[in-house]
Amino acid sequence: MSVVTPTQVLFAQPQWQARAEVQLCIPAECGGSWLVTDKTPFHPVSHIWPDHPADHGSVVINDHCYEVAGCYTGAVELASGNLFVGKDIPVKRDTEGWVFVVVHHTEHALELAAGSLVELDVDKVRQQALSRGHSGGHLSSLALNKVLHHDFWRKDASRKDEMGHYDFHSYAQTESRVSEDCSTDTYRLGKTLRKRGLNSADLLQRLDEVETRINQQLEIWRQAGAAVVMRCEGKALTDSRYWQCELEGGVLIEIPCGGTHIGSLADYSKIAVEFQLVSEQELIMVTKTAG
Repeated sequence: MSVVTPTQVLFAQPQWQARAEVQLCIPAECGGSWLVTDKTPFHPVSHIWPDHPADHGSVVINDHCYEVAGCYTGAVELASGNLFVGKDIPVKRDTEGWVFVVVHHTEHALELAAGSLVELDVDKVRQQALSRGHSGGHLSSLALNKVLHHDFWRKDASRKDEMGHYDFHSYAQTESRVSEDCSTDTYRLGKTLRKRGLNSADLLQRLDEVETRINQQLEIWRQAGAAVVMRCEGKALTDSRYWQCELEGGVLIEIPCGGTHIGSLADYSKIAVEFQLVSEQELIMVTKTAG
């Protein structure tokens, strides 16, 4: 039995096509096949924080094209060769004796030996729309923190973001979802946040003003057109990756992130937020983008 190695991921470059070597190809419990290759341009959905959807695309084998119906994080136990997918993964990353891999799910049952070569092809248009949405979420959260920093905190908050502003986003966020040209963040405005110093009642009364100021800030950043870089500490799926962008005064902002992203703020023709007030304790910020 050949030894499975951690999948090398190519989506941070980004790269949308790759010729790859098969490491595992086994029947999937839900039908079709689980396909694991030595490298891939596909971004899988995370089993821990599934905010960024999996890429779509296809695998080409001997001139035959098969749809990749899903793409997941997987882990292989080296001693047994057993593959665990998604929420069935029983260990944390970097656990000795295990390797983490990208698992492509094909609805068509494949029969491929280890060492076979395949062509992996990502739906570039969809991935780029997801990338705009995800980078847009980072930008809007930073703009939100900046707008709230001076006027809506009655005392010093201990946690600050990468720009030195009180980190409302990190304190209050309960859920994030990335979709094509969109990022949706849900915030809880509860008792804990008020104790930390947020004037939440004032925020709700002035929500339209906050929305306008955020969009003004986003437009300034968009027109500046700064580059976005993904700094990778390694090529493996579980190696840390960081979103980097110089937003103001030459200061490099760096946010840990495993998603896919744009290459420049000049890639946007639009980026703007709108708020949805669910209740006095729940607020949703929707970031909409366009290329």
